[in-house]
Amino acid sequence: MVSKNVISIVTLLVYLVASRAIFQQASAAGECGRTPINAAATSLSPCLGAARNARARVTPICCGKVNALIRTAPRCLCAVLLSPLARKAGINPAVAITIPKRCNIRNRPAGKKCGPYTVP
Repeated sequence: MVSKNVISIVTLLVYLVASRAIFQQASAAGECGRTPINAAATSLSPCLGAARNARARVTPICCGKVNALIRTAPRCLCAVLLSPLARKAGINPAVAITIPKRCNIRNRPAGKKCGPYTVP
């Protein structure tokens, strides 16, 4: 039999390791800075129609969100478009990557690679 002290120590160690991993993940700055990628992806929800269909109208709200994202964290847009959440939402990355051009955003990262896609 394993004593209660051993179980308590093992439980405490597991808790400490798990909490440390969570805090490291929360404080890490990724492609979207300190904003979690899922939060950045959710903020672009007004762009869903335009990200699924190249002929869909891009709304002014979507253009504003994309423009703000490009200004603050340009690599974040690519990370969002290639994220598992975007895939689940049915976003076509080849279509979504054209949104900055369709919005006539002047300082878009044209010619840059986004995974296998090049920003027009």
